[in-house]
Amino acid sequence: MGMSFAYGEVDEAEALATLGHAIDAGVNFLDTADMYGRGGANERLLSRVLAERRDEVVLATKFGIITDPETGYPTGEVNGSREYVRAAVDASLRRLGTDVIDLYYLHRVDPARPIEETVEAMSELVAAGKVRAIGLSEANAETLRRAAAVHPIAALQSEWSLFSRDIEDLDVPAAREVGAAIVPYSPLGRGMLTGSAPTALPDNDFRQTLPRWQGANLTENLTLVDEIRAVAGEVGATPGQVALAWLLAQGDDVVPIPGTKRRRYLDENVGAVGLSLSADQMDRLAALRPAGERYPDMEWVSGRSG
Repeated sequence: MGMSFAYGEVDEAEALATLGHAIDAGVNFLDTADMYGRGGANERLLSRVLAERRDEVVLATKFGIITDPETGYPTGEVNGSREYVRAAVDASLRRLGTDVIDLYYLHRVDPARPIEETVEAMSELVAAGKVRAIGLSEANAETLRRAAAVHPIAALQSEWSLFSRDIEDLDVPAAREVGAAIVPYSPLGRGMLTGSAPTALPDNDFRQTLPRWQGANLTENLTLVDEIRAVAGEVGATPGQVALAWLLAQGDDVVPIPGTKRRRYLDENVGAVGLSLSADQMDRLAALRPAGERYPDMEWVSGRSG
């Protein structure tokens, strides 16, 4: 997402270099969405890499969040209708320049219709050979179980990190119950857990709208990051690597997707794979609780479209 949308200035040359470097390093899971950038800009960006390296990656994209065609920002609407499912997948396939999507997510659950309707339509895409597997993003445990009764759900993508723990009690067990992998987005707390995130954000950085990045909340959260920094010092790693290692240790079915825009941060993230934390370090990290609420969906941008 950050390569095309919401995190400050876009640098396509560095984005393409980072994507190529990721594949060279053995990173083979690329996650995008039709609303990342105006008119599907991020899918079109990925198409330039996929044109040469499609067989080397597992490709995921998402649909359902309606955006304003003029601004590119979400309108606050979600469409999970059968007609929209069919139209959205064909549009994504065209932009991506591929004939099949490996993992196709409903980006947010449509509150206006039963999840069964949307999943049934998505299952037809699998039968048609346009999609290999389907997933849900930010779906709760009950919705996940209902969806899985219609068609196997391969993955649940939700925010999960040391600073976002709310899916652990119900949603993670439900995902494991139905056999869905868990794909945590923002595993680095939208950059805060790296210990080097900027606190003076540009106007086009959506983090300005998030409670955890404001006022006293930000001050307290940066203090909590000091504990992550302390563990990092003990194991000879960076705070971001510690945050990723903690998440990776939650299970082999956990596949975090840190959204780096630059090669130097990509290499740092990859270095977390081989990092082991002690039981004591895991417990100390698990005890951290951030100040301020997170936004569990993308309503944060609907007000920026005007």
